[in-house]
Amino acid sequence: MSESRSNRPTAPEWRTLALILGCYASALGLLFAPLPSGLVAVLLVPVLVLHSSLSHEALHDHPFRARVVNEVLMALPLTLVIPYGRFRDLHLAHHLDARLTDPYDDPESNYLDPVIWAGLSRWSRGLYALNNTLLGRILLGPAIGQARFMAGDWAQRRVRAVWQAWALHLPGALAVLWVVTVAPLPLWTYLLACYGALGVLKIRTFLEHRAHAQSRARTVIVEDRGLLSFLFLNNNLHVVHHMHPTAPWYRLPQLYRVGRARYLNCNEHYVYRSYGAVIRRFLLCRKDPVAHPLWRRG
Repeated sequence: MSESRSNRPTAPEWRTLALILGCYASALGLLFAPLPSGLVAVLLVPVLVLHSSLSHEALHDHPFRARVVNEVLMALPLTLVIPYGRFRDLHLAHHLDARLTDPYDDPESNYLDPVIWAGLSRWSRGLYALNNTLLGRILLGPAIGQARFMAGDWAQRRVRAVWQAWALHLPGALAVLWVVTVAPLPLWTYLLACYGALGVLKIRTFLEHRAHAQSRARTVIVEDRGLLSFLFLNNNLHVVHHMHPTAPWYRLPQLYRVGRARYLNCNEHYVYRSYGAVIRRFLLCRKDPVAHPLWRRG
């Protein structure tokens, strides 16, 4: 059962706040560090991944209960491409578990309606099929995902929430770009680090949800406790997050340890031991078909 927002403690989550401030400080320090640009780009990738994960924490009311304060904290879009307001609205819509993997109603679904799939060109099918391998998702997923996201927002450009999110996003993105241009790091190197960070994030989202007749069995557990688990702020324990969306990142491992059997029974043992196991199994292999295997348009 999900936690009630009203039952949460009102004290700020200082660990999360410290991580946010440390993330910004690390990014700024790396931009002006007297290091080779290639090394800076490599070091920036985990910082940018962490910033994206912290944006996810913020939209779930961390580290403060006041939504506006969290949004001010995450106002600088270090990866540049997704307005925070759009990420917030789409992700919260994604948390309607009954709609998980729905090609239309789940904004984070990677499945397509079989009818749409059947109408794609051979070239497009090949691209989507490659995107359904882990390597393809890392290398091509950021570009494909951004193209689909931009097309969707363009179609809704007259919707107030959409254009307002973009209007708020642009000053923050311009501020980030200004800092990058006055730093010694070449702009193209920073943009490459942004793309690399988005690619790493695709490792997490690659198998978070599967097509399954039971909505409770669609969400994964990856029992990883390494660097990726930290950069993803324990969202590898994804069914725990969906069942306790108000729980902060540092509580998820304990919740899982205490209730492991219950969570695995709930998601019908949709579990992997580590991201290493995921990489070995799916790096060059498709996990799923692109067309939703259970989809029946109402």
